[in-house]
Amino acid sequence: MDLRHSEKDEQFRAEFRAWLDASLPQEMRRPEFWADLSEEESFQTRRTWEKGKAQDGFAGIAWPTEYGGRGGTPTMKAIYDEEMARVGAPSTVNALGLAFLAPTVMALGTEEQKRSIIGPLLHCDVIWCQGFSEPGAGSDLAALQMRAEPQGEEYLLNGQKIWTTNAMHGDRIFTLARTSTSDGGKRHAGMSMLLVDMHQPGVESRPLKQMTGASEFGEVFFTDATCPRSDVLGGEGNGWATAMLLLSFERGSSAIGQYTEFRRQWDDVVDVARALDRDGRPAAQDPVLRQSLAAALVELECLKYHSWHVLTQTTQGRDLGFEASMTKIMWSETFRRVSDSYEAVLGTAFGVPELGSGLRLEELTSLAMWSRSCTIWGGSQQVQRTVVAERVLGLPR
Repeated sequence: MDLRHSEKDEQFRAEFRAWLDASLPQEMRRPEFWADLSEEESFQTRRTWEKGKAQDGFAGIAWPTEYGGRGGTPTMKAIYDEEMARVGAPSTVNALGLAFLAPTVMALGTEEQKRSIIGPLLHCDVIWCQGFSEPGAGSDLAALQMRAEPQGEEYLLNGQKIWTTNAMHGDRIFTLARTSTSDGGKRHAGMSMLLVDMHQPGVESRPLKQMTGASEFGEVFFTDATCPRSDVLGGEGNGWATAMLLLSFERGSSAIGQYTEFRRQWDDVVDVARALDRDGRPAAQDPVLRQSLAAALVELECLKYHSWHVLTQTTQGRDLGFEASMTKIMWSETFRRVSDSYEAVLGTAFGVPELGSGLRLEELTSLAMWSRSCTIWGGSQQVQRTVVAERVLGLPR
């Protein structure tokens, strides 16, 4: 494991840090700025800022220059994630497209797909959604039922997707559907990944209200919607293999950015513990709470060094493959541990923002609620552990 950055990497850090100082307004670094905006205002503000970031050459850090990226190293991407988290920069509005779809298109897409998808995606001109989960097919993706019937040069789509991030803002959706009947009872067969226009008759998106009050997710209904047969990614009938490649990008990168974000969250939880009265003394003096906070900090540091190990391996050109599931397990459970410590500090006052000002309580509470979902999406912890057991450790089924 190499804990050093090259001189070139540090030059990139200095350049990006200077750009952030000049381009990210101070008010956009504060949670209260975003709390005062509606969901639509927040989305459009982030989209505009991100378009400027791409125009200035600070998007697609590790993408090849031929696709509009910077052609940087994995360590540069990790530095980018770290610096974004350090200053509290707004999260991307096109995460599914940037992190998962674009690398898959680079690997499997036709030349026309590469030209038409990657550039507009990088500059947030087209916002992408992912349509995998269905009411009867969540973690068991092979149980999906949505059908795409061949009709000449098009498919006719009918079915429903759920837990679709950005459903209300999406311009296009990459989605799995059954384009033929399964071969010999193999549930994974007969699927194709389609690239579908969401601004057409027959596609309806409905918001799903989360317990945080936000509607980041939605459900999408397809009723005789259409998709050109040329808009299949990875080839007709190869949807399962295409999805597995895409999900490997979702699970697999170094978690340096997550570590930086979670460590900042942990520091804020400690500030809350010091300010909050618990039986006549600061909650930070409660030995049980101190032990909980210490355990979360230990897990954070383990995540940091694991992330450096992953970064070292990818920098040396190694494909981690199924080991990517280990990173997903670690960062999502570390996030849960930090959030659980926050809930323990507040106790029965959890979710009461009037407890104090300047303590980020509303944001910390939303993060704690959100942390529950991170151990489910992208493959639940049970699924990830099965992958590690069978594919990494070689244990019998």
